[in-house]
Amino acid sequence: MPTQAERRQRLFEVASSQGGYFTAAQARALGYDTSTVTHHARTGRFERVSRGFYRLAEFPALPHEDVIAAWVKAGPARAVVSHDAALALYELAPSRVREIHLTVPWEQRPRHGPIFAGVRIHTTKKPLRRDEAVQRFGVRVTAPARTIADVTEVGADPSVVIEAVAHALDTGLVTADELRKAVGDRSERVRNLIERAIAEAGSHAPVR
Repeated sequence: MPTQAERRQRLFEVASSQGGYFTAAQARALGYDTSTVTHHARTGRFERVSRGFYRLAEFPALPHEDVIAAWVKAGPARAVVSHDAALALYELAPSRVREIHLTVPWEQRPRHGPIFAGVRIHTTKKPLRRDEAVQRFGVRVTAPARTIADVTEVGADPSVVIEAVAHALDTGLVTADELRKAVGDRSERVRNLIERAIAEAGSHAPVR
C-alpha cells in the first residue's frame, strides 16, 4: 500500500502532465478516498474547480489554462484539442478563438450536455493515427496537418486556411506532403483548397 508521500508524488506526476488539473476519479485511482480529497480542498491544498474536478494549489499558472482544464475534464485518454482551438495553440489563427474545440471518439461522446460553457465537442468514428496527435502546450492536440485539414473540412474561411498553410509551411510546422496526406481522404473541396493554399504559399515564398 503506498504511503501518503508516495500518493502525493503520484498525484503530482499525473496533475503536472495536465497543467495541474486532475479529476476525483484519478485521485481515487491513486489511493485518495473522497473524504481526503474533500479535506484537502477545504484546507486549500486542492482547488475545487467544479464537481469532481480539481487543481493542485501550488502548481504554477500556465498559458491556455482554460483549454487544459476543458481537455482534462473531457478525459485526457479520449479527448484531443482540435480545430480552431488547436489552430490558435499553434499560432496559425489570426486571433485566439473564444470557443474551445475538442475531438472525442464517437462512442465516448458526452451524453449529458456540455463539459464547460464555451466548449464544442467534435466526434470521430475513425481513431486518430499516431501521427495525427501530439502532446504539446500541456495537452494532447491534433498535429498541425490534421488541424488544418479539420478546420478546412468544417468550412473555415478560405483566407484563414490559406494564411494558416502559408505560416505552417514557412515555420516548418508541416510539409506540403504532410498536408496532402492529411486531406487524402477528405472531400474534393478540401483537397482543392489545400492545393491552392500550398501553391499560393510557394508563389509568395522568398527567394533564398
